[in-house]
This record gives sequence, C-alpha cells and structure tokens, in this order.
Amino acid sequence: MKKPPFPRSSAVVDPRVGDYGPALLALEDGRLFPGIAFGSQRSGQGDLVVNTSQTGYQEIATDPSYAGQLVVMTYPLIGNYGRVRADDQSERPWLRGLIVANATAAVLDDARQLATMLREADIPAIAGVDTRGLARHLRSSGCLRAVLTAPGQTDPEEARALARGVPRWEDQDFVAHVSPAVARDVGDPSEGGPLVVILDFGLKTNIVDSLRRRGARVRILPHTATAAEVLAPDVDGVVFSPGPGDPARLDGPVALARAVIEDGRPLLGICLGHQIIGRAAGAGTRRLPFGHHAANHPVQDLETGLVQVTAQNHEVTVIGETLPAASGFVVSQIDLNDGSVEGLRHTVKPIETVQYHPEGGPGPLDALAVFDRFVKAASKRHGGAQPEPAVGKVELLLSRPS
Repeated sequence: MKKPPFPRSSAVVDPRVGDYGPALLALEDGRLFPGIAFGSQRSGQGDLVVNTSQTGYQEIATDPSYAGQLVVMTYPLIGNYGRVRADDQSERPWLRGLIVANATAAVLDDARQLATMLREADIPAIAGVDTRGLARHLRSSGCLRAVLTAPGQTDPEEARALARGVPRWEDQDFVAHVSPAVARDVGDPSEGGPLVVILDFGLKTNIVDSLRRRGARVRILPHTATAAEVLAPDVDGVVFSPGPGDPARLDGPVALARAVIEDGRPLLGICLGHQIIGRAAGAGTRRLPFGHHAANHPVQDLETGLVQVTAQNHEVTVIGETLPAASGFVVSQIDLNDGSVEGLRHTVKPIETVQYHPEGGPGPLDALAVFDRFVKAASKRHGGAQPEPAVGKVELLLSRPS
C-alpha cells in the first residue's frame, strides 16, 4: 500500500531540536496522520486526548493524570520556552506520547529542553501533524485509541492493526502505576500548622505547595492507605488527590472516602478525588464523549453565581441526577460549556470537591480560594488560628486590589 506523504522535517522540527525521521500516528478507526519523530526512538500507545492550552506543556507532561494518554496539543508551536525542573509536577513525565504541529526551540537556555525531557523519560513525540484537524475529528468521533509508531515504522496497515489492539482505557489500573509505595511527611511539627493527609492517586507538586503556602503540614500516603492511617488522631484534614483512570475501578478508595465522610473531618477532593468522593456519596459516574483537557473551562458556582476559568484534565464526570438527597451532598458547581458537574459540597460537614485543578500552573489561578477554605477548616479543627500564609508572589499579586 502506498505510504502517506510525510512533511519535510526542517519545516516542522527546529533543526536545533533534531529529529529521527518519519513516523505515523494511527487511530483505531483507520485514520493516519504522518509526521516526524522527535521524542524517544520507540512507539507509544494509549487514548488520544486533545489539549488546547497555549502554554503549560511541562505541567501536562509531568502531571500523573495524563498516564496512559497520547496528548495532542492544538497550539501550533510547542517548545517556545524552556523547562524549569523545579516546576515539574512529579518525578517524571507520565504521558504515553506527545503530538504537535511544530516542535520549536526555546529562545534562551538549552534549545532542546522539551525534546530532552521526553527523550530522558523514553516518551515518543511526533511533529507535523494537523493537530487542529485531528481535534475536530475527535470532537465528532469521541475518544479513540491510537498508536504513535517508532521512527521508520511507516507501514499503514501495520500501524492501523496496532492501533486496533491498544487496550481499553477503562480496563487499566493507572493509579497503582503512579501512586507511591511509601508515605512521606512535608513540614515539621514545630511549625504548628494543621496536619493535612493527602491520598496520592496521582498527586501534583503544586497541590502540596498550595497547602504549604497556607501554613499546613502535609503527610502524603499511598492509595493503599487504611482508614486508621488516614484518620490518625493528629490529622486535621484530608485531601483526595487528582489522578488517572476510571473511578469505577477504585472500590478501595471509595470505601475509604465513605469512612472519612462519616468521620466528618475537613475533606477536599480534586479531579479524580472529586469523582471518588462522589461515588462514596452514592452518585454514579460516566465517561464523557471526549473529556475535558484545557486551561479555559468556565465553571459557575451555583450558590454565588461566580464564574471562574479553570484548568482541567479528566475523562469522567459525576452524574448529578444520581446524587442521593439523603447523602447530605449537593452539586455546587457546573461547567458552562456542557453543564457537567464541577463540584460537590456537603450541607453540614466541611467537605468540598472540585472537578478542575485549582492548583493549575502556569494557570489559570482563579480558583485558589478552594485551598483557603480547606486550610481554614483544617486550622479550626487544629484548635488555633490559621497560620500566616507564606503566599507565593503570583498569588500575592492576584490577591491585591486593583
């Protein structure tokens, strides 16, 4: 069979980045997108997701909630700025592959930083793909599995067959892959702030930093932690973190969430954590047609009417109509694009969940007050006034009156 035409490498990959030659992005429905490989020299497979953010590729690459996914960036130039390792959201990139229109080089510092990050972690990447055309296709077809072939692996039928054989996203346990094996503490008891436990289902560093800036001490526990560990006497609040995968597979964490809800301590759920707590409250969940993957989702608080722009990455939504009235929970926020549930609140207990990422970096930072409310509740249980927060420069600027 005739091979599809490939773009000229120098036209889609900056020569300072370097490339490995032709490769294919093959979809399970048979569509092919030719391009030029510039990540690692191997193949990758997973579910295709489209992210429309103009910046933030470092956060996207190192966010564990992208585990198992091939990420398509619709912004046409990816690599325009360098990577700051201190801003990584975990110890390594977790995505299965990166698809871009043009792989550009940072103006300052090491011009190969994006490619270096991917190559060091053995993550494949391809440039020269019509990413906006691909995004339109996924908007009409829904989620699709795909394969990013190794450089030089350009047989169309072979690539299509590989794509059709990719395991279903729903059938895989990603949390066990990204969650740590042991607990660790961040902060010293001498600091005097409230102690917050985070259940790590795919934790981002910015969540820890956001809590620490507000005076909290943090204890990070693996997803296998017991109720006795989570609800130890010295714990003042609990966070269920974001993470990858389908909450319908996570019976253990759902049971743990029920125990925390019954206990009544301050509880915050973020993204996957929100979905787990929703299921613990008795609600159902379902997969969205193509998920939410962007930094521009408008979310409205139903009590105050406030609209905030949020960063999101999730495939699943809580079904608001299935939330039992007797649970004590109400839908607190909705997505203004599709009406899906973006938050839950308990009417009596200090429990709040959000589907989006209030810790999003580089942003938007509209929803940082989520952490303010949670740490205030944890501080109240701790028995003292909330410590003076060591607010970061960006947060401090945002808090100043205009």
